[in-house]
Amino acid sequence: MYKDRVQAGKVLAGLLGRFEGQETVVLAIPRGGIQVAFPVAVRLRALLDLVIPRKLPIPSNVEAGFGAITADGSRVLNDDLIVYLGLTDAEIEEISARVLEEVKRREERYRKGRPFPDLSDKVVVIIDDGLATGYTALSAIKYVKARSPKKVLLAVPVASRSAEMLVKSEVDEYICPLTSDTPWFAVANFYERFYDLTDEEVLQCIKKYELVAEEW
Repeated sequence: MYKDRVQAGKVLAGLLGRFEGQETVVLAIPRGGIQVAFPVAVRLRALLDLVIPRKLPIPSNVEAGFGAITADGSRVLNDDLIVYLGLTDAEIEEISARVLEEVKRREERYRKGRPFPDLSDKVVVIIDDGLATGYTALSAIKYVKARSPKKVLLAVPVASRSAEMLVKSEVDEYICPLTSDTPWFAVANFYERFYDLTDEEVLQCIKKYELVAEEW
């Protein structure tokens, strides 16, 4: 159990300390991942930026997803779940288009014209506040790997066992201090204080990082 996302980030920072001084990029999955990633980026003195995938929600249960999409329109899909739900191609395309609009809105709001960082030959650490199904993280991993990094790590404070099995083999290194086998997994259950961040809080965290990084 973590007190909050910041405390969880400090735990990850301790586990990632060996990368301090290397050419490392920390990529947070917003919104919640930015608060976890901040202590890691500060500890490593690394560039902090964002990778912005979004889950594709199940129409009958928007809290759950059947896959995820990134800003370039690339998708990862849970094919077995799609068959089980009976989703049609048309429904998948409609949901994908709607979610992609939100991804692009966040890209514009958070980046403000700043380009996605060059990842060539960099050690990239992708961070989120937890993995439920793992498809959002998997989408981020594929987005990052397409940009020729030297090494890709995924670091999260907590994950379900099924999510771990989905993503672990897709990265060079997987770091997760707490894995749960509970059948009704929810990331929020592993935090004393857990809430949905706003766009403004994401931007505040980015600004806070920029102020700290100016002193390096």
